[in-house]
Amino acid sequence: MGDIATSTPRPIWRHLYAQVLAAIIVGGLIGHYAPETGVALKPLGDGFIKLVKLVVAPLVFLTIVTGIAHMRDMGRVGRVAGKAFVYFLAVSTLALIIGMIVANVVRPGDGLDVDPASLDSGAVATYVKKAGEGGIVPFLLAIIPDSILSPFVEGNMLQVLFLAISLGAALALVGPPAEPLLTVLAAGQSGLFRLTALFMAAAPIGAFGAFAFTIGKFGLGAIANLALLIACFYGTAILFVLTVLGFIAWRAGFSILTLIAYLKTELLLVLGTSSSESALPGLMSRMERAGCPRAVVGLVVPTGYSFNLDGTNIYMTLAALFIAQACGIDLSIGEQLALLAVAMISSKGAAGVTGAGFITLAATLSVVPSVPVAGMALILGIDRFMSECRALTNFIGNAVACVVVARWEGGIDEAKFAAVFRDRQFGDNLPPLPAAQDVD
Repeated sequence: MGDIATSTPRPIWRHLYAQVLAAIIVGGLIGHYAPETGVALKPLGDGFIKLVKLVVAPLVFLTIVTGIAHMRDMGRVGRVAGKAFVYFLAVSTLALIIGMIVANVVRPGDGLDVDPASLDSGAVATYVKKAGEGGIVPFLLAIIPDSILSPFVEGNMLQVLFLAISLGAALALVGPPAEPLLTVLAAGQSGLFRLTALFMAAAPIGAFGAFAFTIGKFGLGAIANLALLIACFYGTAILFVLTVLGFIAWRAGFSILTLIAYLKTELLLVLGTSSSESALPGLMSRMERAGCPRAVVGLVVPTGYSFNLDGTNIYMTLAALFIAQACGIDLSIGEQLALLAVAMISSKGAAGVTGAGFITLAATLSVVPSVPVAGMALILGIDRFMSECRALTNFIGNAVACVVVARWEGGIDEAKFAAVFRDRQFGDNLPPLPAAQDVD
């Protein structure tokens, strides 16, 4: 089971990443040339995402519980969590700052001369309502589930994390008497990994339907008038990945380009579905195969999905300043710093919510009166085209965070790490990982 590479090369068409890429291309062509057909294919993408969401919550729960319970050392659990949150705070804040700097230098909203009174505030009313339901105290209370089953029924990842960490710590404190239960949980985890592998066989179909719908519904022409903002956002995200995350990766002993190549299947899946959650099980498996300890992967990756949203943070400050510039509003340095401070909080407060990027932007603008919330209507139509880039950047950022925290903990399996990042033995389409073992 420890082999990283497959023994004999397979034709490229049998690799999942090639199948997903081909599906995206075909879906895009159908959406462009037969838009009605493309829109009608939406259920294929929705169905695949539902399949993935079916296993994500229980898989994350079992991974965290077994990982923490096998750690035994509660001090180490706290240490890993503490290091992860320090990293999340530092890098996500840097992403906000970079988005703000680029918006001030490029100024993509200049020249639009939009009258805020002419905007349709009703188009974004739903997002503003959801944002208004946020806040620190309600957010903290919402982390605690109403029952043991409710986080899984509702798909609330923050509540799953709370329940998993609590149970994992309790089982670690119980010690040897908890071993029979841990054996059952580890067996369930192996079964879910196998089930995930079966569901992933449908990834090309899901990517095909989702991408055909996106192009068929919105069309390429619909983004022409806001192309500068889209180009600015994509360029900033690429710059952030290659420079900031690239430097962090270099300091941690690996290449960001090698990491991207290693995760190509999952990245194409994220691109096709516009959802980083669809590739969460694959990311966790990949990080373990790269030598990161299961306990670190189980803590850092799911938590990062809620608190380490680099792409979303770049989008927030860039989009907020774009709206201000488009409406002819010149924000002072003090107002921009206030916007930054609010964004740091709101980007955590709406984590895990569907459409979180747009909702967190609404939450930020709601408490910064200088920028009209109605201005969000300017970017509502193109938000779908920027969601792919947000999801890709968030995904890569969480992969880097996992390796960095594992490196800080000194727990990386150097042989596996070298096989991936030095020898580039990626082992595409590998079977699921075996059940968790003691990590002491």
